[in-house]
Amino acid sequence: MKILKLAGLARALRASRRTWVFGVAMAVAGTAYGAGVEIEVWHTLSGPNKAEFEKLTKKYNNEQKEVDVELRGFADSQALQVAITEALKKKDGPNLIQLADNRSPEVVSQHKAILPLYKLLAQHPIKDLNWFLPSTSSFIRDDKGRLLAFPWMAEIPVMYYNLSYYKKAGLDPNKPPRTWADLQADLLKLRDVANLECPYATSNQVQVHLENLAPINKQLYTSNDNGLVSSKKPPVFQFDTLYMRHISLMVSWKRSLLLMQHSDSAQNDQLFAKGQCGVLTSGSGSAGTFMNTRSLSFGVAPLPFYSQVTAAAGSPFVSGSALWAVDGHPKDQEKATAQYLAWLSKPVNAAEWHQRTGYLPLTDAAFRAADVSFYDKVLGAKAVVASMTGKAPNTSRGFRMKNYDRVEPVLNTELNQALDGQTPPVAALNSASEQARKIVQQR
Repeated sequence: MKILKLAGLARALRASRRTWVFGVAMAVAGTAYGAGVEIEVWHTLSGPNKAEFEKLTKKYNNEQKEVDVELRGFADSQALQVAITEALKKKDGPNLIQLADNRSPEVVSQHKAILPLYKLLAQHPIKDLNWFLPSTSSFIRDDKGRLLAFPWMAEIPVMYYNLSYYKKAGLDPNKPPRTWADLQADLLKLRDVANLECPYATSNQVQVHLENLAPINKQLYTSNDNGLVSSKKPPVFQFDTLYMRHISLMVSWKRSLLLMQHSDSAQNDQLFAKGQCGVLTSGSGSAGTFMNTRSLSFGVAPLPFYSQVTAAAGSPFVSGSALWAVDGHPKDQEKATAQYLAWLSKPVNAAEWHQRTGYLPLTDAAFRAADVSFYDKVLGAKAVVASMTGKAPNTSRGFRMKNYDRVEPVLNTELNQALDGQTPPVAALNSASEQARKIVQQR
């Protein structure tokens, strides 16, 4: 049996940066269960985010005796995939599994091993489904607006900057750069005044420099309204002059020793955590590591935009990981799973998760429940989160693309070739677009 051979699972399981956790479903709290109902959650979380998840789960287990949640961690995504494959063969899989966004959640939900969240909720309903902010859960809904999984690790790409280096360079930490031109000016001072060898590094480069370049500048990433409108023609990328301008700028930064490290993984997060780079673009979920690095003082700001394209920045795509329910378990375990997720959803618990990890608050209640001291501790965090609580514009609702798990590595390869000077930016973008067109048409 092929384990979850869903479009995008490979990308989901290899995305080491995006925390992995098994979780799904929610329901009315306080439901009675038979003694000793056990549910299992598998994950590959690491560092402070893992510790926070373990702490919350331990708290849940201690608060009641009807349900016991067991966490099982794996060293990496490959180990998790092997374990899932074997478990499903024996029909002994966990109750909850975390998968990263593959831009085709409907495909994942159709797999026989998956129990879509809306089906679980039909049996164990939540009082207020609107409790889940549309802007933070759209990436995990189908075209009918139904929740397919629990958006526990929703995040957006952001810009982190080292406050100490900003002060050393004579820059105002309270005024982070808003445009790419502003950022270039800051990076030059970090390089020349603060004598920093790594002014700028980026993790998740496809997400930052390709996917979100469009919505941040209020443009579409793909045709067919970002793939959200059904059409006989598959969506194709809208790599126009905005993309040519941006990739050319990044190439110039690489040559002038401003952009020193780039990767589509999260490995460059550690360079920022160690104080080796002044500015980093990465996911908001990386904040958990940075907040637990004692020697690091940092601020956070939205990704820059181009003032020549838009007068004000748009909102980025919400992505990240979600907790999916595994089908085929006894009814009492399904109820227990729902109860556990309902507990995680409570404002006080969801707010704690948000504050300790940097993932977006699931609900307005969770946002309001967050301690003011958290937002005071991380300069700019409140403004970034507040900007995501309103209705998302059409260009920021997310995108859908078939076989994106195979398209994304192509984008990464072509982007690397452009940044490393092996392929001209325009040629790299054209090559990526043509290869993607063929992949999307494959079955």
